[in-house]
Amino acid sequence: MPEVSLREYGPAVSVALDTQAGRALAASGILQSATPDPGRGGHWLLRAGSRVGAVRTAGGQVVRIMPKTPVSRLFFLLGFSLDPARAWRDSGEGTVDTGSYNDVVPALAHAVERQIDGALRQGVLQGYREVEETALVVRGRLREAEQIRRRFGRTPPVEIAHDAYTADTAENRILRAATERLLRLPDVPGPVRRRLAHQRVRLADALPLVRGQELPRWQPSRLNSRYQPALRLAEAVLRGTSPEHRTAGADPLAVDGFLLDMNKLFEDFVTVGLREALREHGLTARLQDPHHLDMAGRVGMRPDLVVRSGDGRTPLAVVDAKYKVEQADGLLNADLYQALAYATVLGLGEAHLVYAAGRQPERVHEVRGTAAGADRRAMRIYQHSLDLSRESEQLLTAFREIAGRLASGRREGT
Repeated sequence: MPEVSLREYGPAVSVALDTQAGRALAASGILQSATPDPGRGGHWLLRAGSRVGAVRTAGGQVVRIMPKTPVSRLFFLLGFSLDPARAWRDSGEGTVDTGSYNDVVPALAHAVERQIDGALRQGVLQGYREVEETALVVRGRLREAEQIRRRFGRTPPVEIAHDAYTADTAENRILRAATERLLRLPDVPGPVRRRLAHQRVRLADALPLVRGQELPRWQPSRLNSRYQPALRLAEAVLRGTSPEHRTAGADPLAVDGFLLDMNKLFEDFVTVGLREALREHGLTARLQDPHHLDMAGRVGMRPDLVVRSGDGRTPLAVVDAKYKVEQADGLLNADLYQALAYATVLGLGEAHLVYAAGRQPERVHEVRGTAAGADRRAMRIYQHSLDLSRESEQLLTAFREIAGRLASGRREGT
């Protein structure tokens, strides 16, 4: 079937689709919109939203969505969000190696394979894991309840549990699952596919994960430090691939692919970056801090980031990230109302909005009716622009500048 190429927030494209496939895509949430083309029978108008990447539907149709942001920069945002300490030390674009690939899926496959290769360079990590099995001899611990239930107390064989030193660890299971998932994606280049197949062989002693189950948990430690960059990227792959969507009364739309939500990626990048920069001022930050708008607690709200004092007790400022461009007049009223609600609930004198692009680096709005007495200033709402086309070091500098504004707001309010 012919491939469909779309662009993030680009114009709608008329594509030949049968009714079932069109309805499935419309209900999947992958696209911003999918509607029948009134001017062409058997065609649907498809328009991409914030999700970028590539997927293959159950019918074989490949839908590819190109990002507005260069792929190397996109993976800098992803790598920074996953491992800010490393990116903060080295702000180069090589934090996640995407090679020379300019599409999301080829770059992702290359990056994950390189990370896994680096993790396994000193050998496959092994560890102790409890194994339950049926054996002819007793070793480890006898599972008495299972012995009675399954063997009526008779021996041999015996139901035992013991600790085994094995490569079948949570870390290796995650890396193997990510490798296998990438091998199923469309658009993976042949050389990268061959290297991924080689990594799968190296991880063959780890059991495969059951699709749909939660990922196994692992704890960062000195022993798995060389695995950690690969694990973070592998988990991002497993969470962003193969979504399944079901329309009312229809079969699920199963897709193999990888989709990054640029709204979520930008929000993670901004909040993690500001959290790291605020530490230089002795401040803490809470991401997705839950609050309620009303006294009864019926209307929930979750600001992207709430700046707090060093001990975490006192809220000082609130920040919301917006992956959108300011309108021609520079105003997005709904965003301002939302920021005002956050600041009012938290009892703050200011709120901050961070956009992916804008005409000015910073705009300030003083809110009418919020000054109480001559000795108090009106509530202020700041709009910041974080231009993603800038160099990575400039983006980190911008975080420091916004963090400085947040810290100065604390001093002015005291």
